[in-house]
Amino acid sequence: MKRIVSGFILSVVVCSLNAQQANDIAEIDGPVIKTSSGQLRGASVDDVSVFKGIPYAAPPVGEYRWRPPQPVIPWEGVRDALTFGPDCAQGGWGAAPGTIREGTSEDCLYLNLWVPKGAKPESKLPVMVWIHGGAFVGGSGAGPVTAGDAFAKQGVILMTFNYRLGRLGHFAFPALTAEHPDEPKGSYAFMDMIAALQWVQENIAAFGGDPDNVIIFGQSAGGVAVHSLLTIPQANGLFHKAISHSGGSRDGVLTGRPINTENADPLYPVSAETIGVNFARKQGIAGTDADALAKLRALSVEEIVDGGQENDGEGGPRIYSGPILDGKLVVETAESAYKAGRHPSVPLITGSCSAEIGGNFVNSSSSKEELFSLFGELEDEAKAAYDLWGDKEFAEVQTLFNTDWVWAEPARFAARIFAAGDTPAYIFHYGYVPANMRERMPYGAGHGAEIAYVFNNLNSRRGTVETTAVDEEVARILNTYWANFAKTGNPNGEGLPVWPNYDTTKEEILDIQADGKIVGKPDPRKARLDVIEKASECRTRIQSRGGI
Repeated sequence: MKRIVSGFILSVVVCSLNAQQANDIAEIDGPVIKTSSGQLRGASVDDVSVFKGIPYAAPPVGEYRWRPPQPVIPWEGVRDALTFGPDCAQGGWGAAPGTIREGTSEDCLYLNLWVPKGAKPESKLPVMVWIHGGAFVGGSGAGPVTAGDAFAKQGVILMTFNYRLGRLGHFAFPALTAEHPDEPKGSYAFMDMIAALQWVQENIAAFGGDPDNVIIFGQSAGGVAVHSLLTIPQANGLFHKAISHSGGSRDGVLTGRPINTENADPLYPVSAETIGVNFARKQGIAGTDADALAKLRALSVEEIVDGGQENDGEGGPRIYSGPILDGKLVVETAESAYKAGRHPSVPLITGSCSAEIGGNFVNSSSSKEELFSLFGELEDEAKAAYDLWGDKEFAEVQTLFNTDWVWAEPARFAARIFAAGDTPAYIFHYGYVPANMRERMPYGAGHGAEIAYVFNNLNSRRGTVETTAVDEEVARILNTYWANFAKTGNPNGEGLPVWPNYDTTKEEILDIQADGKIVGKPDPRKARLDVIEKASECRTRIQSRGGI
């Protein structure tokens, strides 16, 4: 079975300065800021000061591989923060066996800041922290799509950062569980995210940011991470508002797997440790003791990032690189925590795109009839919701079903939980498709289509011939909504369409329609999401792809 995690991979273009650009910036007399580890020199262009490649933890290499992030070693003098650090080690698309993508490294725990020029400690600006997507196996905090210039020009500090990926970011092994028993295990990527947020608490005031007004937001795996951070006790208090783009929140999609017990859930039949043992065996490493762990740490990064083969080479469980329930850091899934009310009462924006992904992403049905039959006694209701007149192509029904099952209904589930607790919650439905892309995207906006618009970085997009007035207006409005939310916890403001606060009785959302019109209205997907919600009891039967 293919891993559902693969559908989360968002292709990211890495924005690295070439040598000439770096030399040009080095000649600029940029701002110098003192941090807890030493002084940093950035570069100011127009109204924005940018600081790149700031270490927020020690390199997680050697003995620090599969350990929580360690403190940065302070430096003397002024460190230039003019170029991005390397991305975290990953295979990337089309990488040759035994290699990692160019520009990636195991030494990768760096962050980047875009700050309004002239900001001072007393400015107390809101701080937005972007968590990139990429299925927890790819992606970057340095892509041109997510550069923070537009946010900085709106009076918001934008931070992006890298976190460990693949088996370097999520891994379990019996000897690791026994080693340093006081430390959390498994989800090192989440530990990195928490370390980056702790860096913000300690240092952002020096850049003019307000450590008491931090907003986390992310897309795809980054959106999943937002829900995880909302329910990880150690992250409590490190941020004050949250935005999840296409991040689910239901069990069964990038859900944490037990670290050292076999799971009765048929979607996750083996523990994370078992998968770690299978990986070691695949590398010719026998045993589960400290000697075996030493051999695992001696593997090259290229051997660790081996393309993510789906099994151990001997028919054993496929290799897994996703969140792990270790019982110390990650103690439960987001769905479990939300249902029990174990989450902070922070304002929330959540939402998804209109046609996230097609194909056999959730299940392997080959026709509408086969898909609808999986709903059991809800079959007629599902047909009425998705294909009332019976005239839709299977590909369209399948795309809408995938979108609702993995992203749209879970987003509504989370918003309902927050709204029921009198916490501000807002839902967006992003369906805008530029005119020149509509033949390629016949069913709506795909996974990640909104990111360039939210960041107002339209020139960074690939495959778009030109930017239209409609593009620019959608980008202006969305970037302003997100900036307003960062400032006040409410996305609304002068000159913007009203975005209704989600109410479980009215069920109003912000609909960014296919033609670019933006309107607050009752959710047009209600019938579809209702039947998906009712079908949650039979998630195992319907989600026949077997999870991640």
